Amino acid sequence: MTDSKPPLAVFDLDNTLADTAHRQRFLERSPRDWDAFFAAAPQDPPIPEGIALVLESAEECEVVYLTGRPERCRRDTLDWLAAQGLPEGRVHMRRNGDRRPARRTKLEVLNRLARTREVRVLVDDDELVCEDAERAGFTVVRARWTAPSAALKTAQEREGRT
Repeated sequence: MTDSKPPLAVFDLDNTLADTAHRQRFLERSPRDWDAFFAAAPQDPPIPEGIALVLESAEECEVVYLTGRPERCRRDTLDWLAAQGLPEGRVHMRRNGDRRPARRTKLEVLNRLARTREVRVLVDDDELVCEDAERAGFTVVRARWTAPSAALKTAQEREGRT
């Protein structure tokens, strides 16, 4: 691990920085409308608690974004981050077609990052991601500033969609 670079602060997006409540309806129908769910992401309102924590963390850390959103959403995601005035940082997204649970895909990225840099904190709303990250030795802040969504939890864990 190199000491010359600042530590990393890793942030989830959906329901950590971006409020997805307005697009949850697309996951509550059968079949789920994934295209509409992701197409509505650019209209997500920012979550003040998450935004404040990113800005505070950027004073000492390099910010990295780690999301379960598929790679096809990259342009919209980068535009949203810039529109919120958030620090630039690497954005790790799920490969298109990757349906593994978020806790597996995110822990893989965290472990890869930790091989060369100190990961000071992970901020995420997904309890299973948080539990697995803590078990692996990472410091975690649970983003509990939005109402939990059963549909989103299913999407993250069982369907590997976000």
